[in-house]
Amino acid sequence: MTGTAELNATARVRQLIDLTERLTASLGAEARAFEAHRPQDAAATLAGTQDLANAYRRESAQVKANPTVLAAAPASDRKALIRVTEAFEAVLSRHSRAIEAARIISEGLVKTIAAEVAAQRGSPSAYGASGRANTGDGRAVAFNRTA
Repeated sequence: MTGTAELNATARVRQLIDLTERLTASLGAEARAFEAHRPQDAAATLAGTQDLANAYRRESAQVKANPTVLAAAPASDRKALIRVTEAFEAVLSRHSRAIEAARIISEGLVKTIAAEVAAQRGSPSAYGASGRANTGDGRAVAFNRTA
């Protein structure tokens, strides 16, 4: 019975290693794209990365709920899983910094554009020469910080 348990645990660990390596590579490519100021390259692989991330989340939750499923795997395989997980966490941190930088840049651009549009419109006067209220510019510019 222990032979079957060890085979199952080894297969599960190797599956997790493969999944983690693929997700790490995908996130690394996206981070490089953002760092190279080419977010369109990252957008092209977004769906695949999301699928890998969802699979990783499910697998991690299952292992967290029942860590004994990996206990019978050889120590070398478990150590390899730890190494690829550490590499994944490093790339995830790098990816997070790249995304945050892109967000800050995008937000700054929107603020600058909104300020320029507001400056172009000029300040409205309350009443015109006829004594009637001037109509305002119907175009609206809003900056929504929650996006």
